Amino acid sequence: MPPPITLMVQGTTSDAGKSTLVAGLARILRRRGLRVAPFKPQNMALNSAVTVDGGEIGRAQALQALAAGIEPHTDFNPVLLKPSSDIGAQVIIHGHAVANLSARDYHAYKPTAMAAVLQSWGRLCASYDAVLVEGAGSPAEINLRDRDIANMGFAEAADVPVVLVADIDRGGVFAHLVGTLELLSPSEQARVKGFIINRFRGDISLLQSGLDWLEARTGRKVFGVLPYLHGLFLDAEDGLADGAADVSAGEGALRVVAPVYPRISNHTDLDALRLHPQVDFRWVGPGQTIPPADLIVLAGSKSVQADLAWLRAQGWEDAICRHLRYGGKVIGICGGFQMLGRSLADPLGLEGRPATLPGLGWLALDTVLEAHKQLGNARGHLAAQVVTGGEVGTYGEVQVRGYEIHMGVSSGPALQRPALWLEGPDGRRADGALSDDGQILGTYLHGLFDTPETLSVLLAWAGLKSAQRVDLAARREADLDRLADAVETSCDIHALFDNRLPEPLPR
Repeated sequence: MPPPITLMVQGTTSDAGKSTLVAGLARILRRRGLRVAPFKPQNMALNSAVTVDGGEIGRAQALQALAAGIEPHTDFNPVLLKPSSDIGAQVIIHGHAVANLSARDYHAYKPTAMAAVLQSWGRLCASYDAVLVEGAGSPAEINLRDRDIANMGFAEAADVPVVLVADIDRGGVFAHLVGTLELLSPSEQARVKGFIINRFRGDISLLQSGLDWLEARTGRKVFGVLPYLHGLFLDAEDGLADGAADVSAGEGALRVVAPVYPRISNHTDLDALRLHPQVDFRWVGPGQTIPPADLIVLAGSKSVQADLAWLRAQGWEDAICRHLRYGGKVIGICGGFQMLGRSLADPLGLEGRPATLPGLGWLALDTVLEAHKQLGNARGHLAAQVVTGGEVGTYGEVQVRGYEIHMGVSSGPALQRPALWLEGPDGRRADGALSDDGQILGTYLHGLFDTPETLSVLLAWAGLKSAQRVDLAARREADLDRLADAVETSCDIHALFDNRLPEPLPR
C-alpha cells in the first residue's frame, strides 16, 4: 500500500483559519473517493466531543471527521488540554483525562505526550489514504518551541509538508506570513511549501501585486486566496468566535440570553438557538446589563464553582430570581445544570481548591465532582411533562440525541421528576430534572437543542408558539459543502497535494 497523502496546515496566528481549511480539504478529498482522516496532535479547547471509541476530542476534529464522512475517533486528537485556570489544564490523552497539570509541569510532560501523538499518527497512516494535520496557534511562538508537539516539532518528527495560512481580514497578512517564515529554523523553513490567504473580500486583482511580491520574496507558492464566506456556520473550536455574535430576530421573537462565564465550555450547545429565525439571542458578558428575557440558558463550564461565583458577582442570581418571578424559563446544561442545585462539592480539588459551595438552590439536588469522567453518546426522548407543558398524559415521544461529558454526580429528590429518558445498554435511565412549577429544566445532555423536533418543543415550552423547523445537522452539512466549493474554486488543489489527487467522483 502506498504511503498516505499528508499535509499539515499551520497558521500565523490563532483563529487564522486552520480548522476551517482542514475541514474544507477533508470534504474535497472525500469527494475524490479518498479515505481521509483529520489529525491535531495537541489541542487546547473547552469545546469537545465524544468519540465512537468512548473518548473525548476537540470539537473541531469531530467537525473535520464529519467533513471526511467518518466517525470521530480519539486518534484524531490524541492530546487535548482543557484549561481550568490561566496557568493549568486537565490533560486528556487518547480521549481520557490523565492529570491536572500546571503549564510548567505540562512542559516536562511533553515527551510522554509526544509518544501518544506518534502512536496515533502511526495508526492513522496505516489506515487512511490521506491524513490532514492541523497545527495549534502559531509555529513562531519562540517560548513554546522547546519540546513542541503541536506545530513544527511534530512536522519534523513525522516528516510532513506544511502550508501556512493567514487571515487577511485581521490586517498585516504579508508581515504575518514573512515574519512567521523568518522565525523558523532552516529545516523548518524548507518544510513550508507555500501559503494560503484566508477571508479575503474585495477585488482580488488589487491583491495580485502583493501575491507576486510574496512569492518572489520567499520563493514559495501562494496556493490560493479564500473568500470571506459570510454566514458560514461551523462549530467553534473553543472561545466565542466572531460568528457567535448576538442575533436579533425582530418583533415577536423569543428572547433568549446566556451568560458568558470565564470557563464556559461546549457553548456550541446553543448554536441551534442562535440560528433560529424566531429567536432573539444575546450573550451577556462581564459588566453588561442583563436584559429581560423569556429564556435564560446556563451552558456548560470547566470550573463550575468558579463560574458560579462569577455569576453571583455579576448579579445573575438576583436576575434569575426576578426572571422566574415573572414567569420566565431557565435551562441548565451540564455545569449549568449543576449550578441550579443546592450544593456543589469538589472534595478532590479537581477544578480548583477542595471546597463545597452553595448552588443557586432552584432544584433539590446536590452534586459531587468525582475523578472518573462520564463520557458517552446518548439518545432517548423528552419526558412527558416537558412535552405536555407539565401535564402527564398521552403524548408522542420527542427524540433527543447528544453526548455526556461531566465529572459531577448529582443526587436528590429533584431527579425524581426527570427532564429526559435516555436509552443505554442497561435499559432506560432518567436524566436531569424539571422543577415542580415547570419553569426550570436541567440536563447533563449536550446537544439538547440539535434535534429539530426537540428544539421546537423546547421553544414552545419557553413560550414560542408555532416554531419554524431548524435542522442544525442539515445546515452544517450544507455549509461544509459550501466551504469545500470555495476552497476548490479558490485554490490550486492539485499543486497543493503535488498532483497526487484523483479527479472528483460524480456527485
